Amino acid sequence: MNQGTPDSCSDLRSSEPSSRLLRRLLGYILNYKIYFVLAIIGMVGNGLTDTVFVSTIKPLLDDGINAHNSNVLFWMPWVVIGIVALRGLSQFLSDYNINYIGNTVVMTLQREVFAKLLRMPVSFYDRHKSGELIAKITYDAEQVKDTASDAIVTIVREATTVIGLLCLMIWTSWQLTIIFFVIGPVVGFIVSTISRRIRRYSRSLQQSVGNITSETGQMLLSHREVMMFNGYDVENERFAKSSGAIRDTTMKVVKIQAVGSPLVQLIASSALAAILVMATNPDLVGGLTAGGFATIITAMMMLLKPIKTLMQVNNKVQRGITGLQSLFGIIDHPTEKDSATGTEVLKDVKGEVSFRDVTFTYPGKDTPAVRGITLEMRPGTTTALVGRSGSGKSTLAALITRFYDPDSGTVSIDGKDIKDFTLESLRGSIGLVSQNVMLFNDTVAANIAYADGGKHSREEIEAAAKAANADSFIRKLPNGYDTVLGENGSALSGGQRQRIAIARALLRKTPILILDEATSALDSESEEAIQEALRSLDRSITKIVIAHRLSTVEDADCIAVMDEGRIIESGTHRELMERKDGAYRRLRELQQ
Repeated sequence: MNQGTPDSCSDLRSSEPSSRLLRRLLGYILNYKIYFVLAIIGMVGNGLTDTVFVSTIKPLLDDGINAHNSNVLFWMPWVVIGIVALRGLSQFLSDYNINYIGNTVVMTLQREVFAKLLRMPVSFYDRHKSGELIAKITYDAEQVKDTASDAIVTIVREATTVIGLLCLMIWTSWQLTIIFFVIGPVVGFIVSTISRRIRRYSRSLQQSVGNITSETGQMLLSHREVMMFNGYDVENERFAKSSGAIRDTTMKVVKIQAVGSPLVQLIASSALAAILVMATNPDLVGGLTAGGFATIITAMMMLLKPIKTLMQVNNKVQRGITGLQSLFGIIDHPTEKDSATGTEVLKDVKGEVSFRDVTFTYPGKDTPAVRGITLEMRPGTTTALVGRSGSGKSTLAALITRFYDPDSGTVSIDGKDIKDFTLESLRGSIGLVSQNVMLFNDTVAANIAYADGGKHSREEIEAAAKAANADSFIRKLPNGYDTVLGENGSALSGGQRQRIAIARALLRKTPILILDEATSALDSESEEAIQEALRSLDRSITKIVIAHRLSTVEDADCIAVMDEGRIIESGTHRELMERKDGAYRRLRELQQ
């Protein structure tokens, strides 16, 4: 395992060039070819209506008004109405279809990112803030949506308008139009410079949004501590710093846009002025009619708006590219994998668990959490791991479940290295109840039977709850087992939440059961009931109990005392109490 310095979420960014990222996004878009074709037709149609409308000025002035042709004057209003109707239809086609594509593509990307996050190893979450990861699914995905819908509409529609009007101007008078091709490289240089700066600030903005999400989530989870310690000023200052960073970065982008758009418009206006000067020279305009001149001037004036819009859409495109770097960075990130040989399905488990000279250091740490651990847990026995906080007890449980892999040594079940087994079959054979219980926003019954695929009946669910001494309080809830618990079961006491978690583990009837401070939040009566339930479990189940209260593990077949990542002594309760200077005896006497 890589023990390097933890990286930040800002490093979870695809290194692919912008063109490659946009091509990948186009691949998602082209999954909806019919919608995309209809949207393109609508965008092009919408853009061309401006050109068609301007093209009517020349015949209206030259053939209609100046030549007093009543036929032209009669049909012209109907032509205008037809152009407006076509514009409305094309706008509906483009807006509806491209927004359908944009929302669907973002939904797909969010699902892929969420599915990828589900498969990330525990060490990944040790290195990255949850708020920044949430921001990737929310804020970054929204930036991609702007690129996949609004930006595409703007680029295609306004580019069509620009191309159409330029073609009309060339057809009318190429001499006056050529000035626009002189300013093109200048505009391109300005746009390129602005793009690079916007993309850099967009990355900073991503980080700031992740920070503010993280700060808010932390405050909501720890609001009681904030109230008890009067931490209002501290949290306000922290939030103000994060929100201020968002404001400052956003304003930098706004400043660039505010300078860039007028600059481009000034250059375009200068071109317009140059054309007006050229129009006074008969040798340059040749036989240009009043209608042709009016067409040129109108087309040039109408070009200013799409050019300005194209400049502004660059902001969305750059933010979208930054969002794509973020989302594809997660999608392309390696997930938790079975080891190279992890193809064997663990079944018919006897429950023998053993550690052989195991050493492990958490990522980013210098001191091993456990070192040189050798321990045998025989099938059907209860092994207790005790010791001071930070001695490595929970780390051993995390190694058994392969939340982490050891740096050296082996962890085996029934004599085989657990790396040989698929993760799904390994964890399906282990029941885990930790001190930090997680309940889901679902019914009590669904929480107990979480992810069981409907394999357990209601009777089995209730039997597991009874075994965990949870049935009595569950039936007193408003809807009993059908009561929705809300976010993490916040309305329940710590002991009630732990009993539901224990019921969840007991329902699975796994051959190996790990209880990591599972009864720490229970009162003495409930704890004794749970202990009795555990004693009555199938004798073939191997139980691993991690505990601070030594009175709860006196019946264990083996008690291993840990300190600073090592097992310093082991034996039964009686054997350890007979050691006058033993660590276990000292801990036991301190708790009496």
